[in-house]
Amino acid sequence: MNISQEKIDKLNAVLNVKVEQADYEERVNDVLKDYRRKARVDGFRPGKVPMGIIRKMYYTPVLVDEVNKLVSESLFNYLKDNDVKILGEPLPHQDDEKKFDFEKDTAFEFSFDLGLAPELNLEVTGKDKVPFYKIKIDKKQLDEHKDSLLQRHGEFKAVETAGNDELIKGLLVKVDKQGLEVENGIRVENISMSLDMMKDDDQKILFSGSKGGDEVVFDVKKAFPNDTELASLLRIDKSEIPLLEGTFKCVIDEVMKFEKAVVGQELFDMVYGEGEVKSEEDFLKRITEEIAQNYERESEYRFMIDSREAMIKKAKIDLPVEFLKRWMVEANEKITKEQVTADFDKYEDDFRWQLIKEHLQKQQEIKVSEQEAMEAAKGIALNQYMQYGISNVPDDYLENYAKEMMSKPEESRRIFDQKAEEKLMAYIKSNVRIDNKEVSSEKFRKLYEK
Repeated sequence: MNISQEKIDKLNAVLNVKVEQADYEERVNDVLKDYRRKARVDGFRPGKVPMGIIRKMYYTPVLVDEVNKLVSESLFNYLKDNDVKILGEPLPHQDDEKKFDFEKDTAFEFSFDLGLAPELNLEVTGKDKVPFYKIKIDKKQLDEHKDSLLQRHGEFKAVETAGNDELIKGLLVKVDKQGLEVENGIRVENISMSLDMMKDDDQKILFSGSKGGDEVVFDVKKAFPNDTELASLLRIDKSEIPLLEGTFKCVIDEVMKFEKAVVGQELFDMVYGEGEVKSEEDFLKRITEEIAQNYERESEYRFMIDSREAMIKKAKIDLPVEFLKRWMVEANEKITKEQVTADFDKYEDDFRWQLIKEHLQKQQEIKVSEQEAMEAAKGIALNQYMQYGISNVPDDYLENYAKEMMSKPEESRRIFDQKAEEKLMAYIKSNVRIDNKEVSSEKFRKLYEK
């Protein structure tokens, strides 16, 4: 097999592959022999079908398949053996209009366009200046975080009468103008209906002062004009709502009101584990630490964005733009040429950053061990628990959750990549000149509006 590379310019090349009969003949014959062993043809015992019949039936499709496999393998091996770094994947040469006659020809020539990865000569030094933003914690953030915890661990409690935002539990039945239940009409038991969700004040006020045992007739369509909400409440299909007349009777079983959790030992034990926090002072200290941890993650994420921008600006990487546009269209059926052309500037820096990451990780020999990836997965698991307000998670829970994540190839690859990028950021942070800036959370948010 003959493979040659023709450089178009620094960023583009054409790879020519010539396949001769000697390259594929043995492979094709081996496949045909296997077909013969398995073939079932009327008039012949299994494995005894003449090879001439097998070749007549299968030769051309087998040839096409094996030549394509051979070309694909040869392309991969050539790029690997010759250390040719490319962007995207090889594409059939756009000016190549060759048509093959696999029934008559014995030699075939293929041409592929390559988008070449540019050479990088990038060093991270103390001359590179990157801002690092430390977000100040003020009373507003403390109060908001505290209120969020009290809301999250609050509960509905029974109250004597309804006011404006209570939860009504009971029965809903369709009634006529006299307030009598309609025969075979809609009847829904064990409903939970929030007065706070009612959109019509006239309907809401009908429930004011009501209590368990009371009956309230109201227009359910005025109270809940949203078809999706109403269908859910009445447990019917959304398509039935337009035909529905709105008068219903609510037979109230009980009235409930949501109450936030109370600051005290019961809450402390629920949130942080028994005996971990013993006073309101310690509680506020833990809240402050949690906010600081969240802000630290946000600061590190912003540092990654600013480091990326600084490295991209420093590297001054040229890309094979037209090749990449074409590759993006051919690699993704959902993206049109027009969309890629209009939005390509959004993708360019992603390509550049990927090249920079690979260059620096190789330069600094940054690798991720199985144990490091597992610890990273446990950290992800803990963050997910904490989103639900659970911070005191047993280690075996985290271990099992992490193992489940790592068992999925795509998830595992993402965790390894994430940990490698985290290590790269640590390297960059230890080598650049950090420009520390203390800002309010509001000013920090505005950084993303630029």
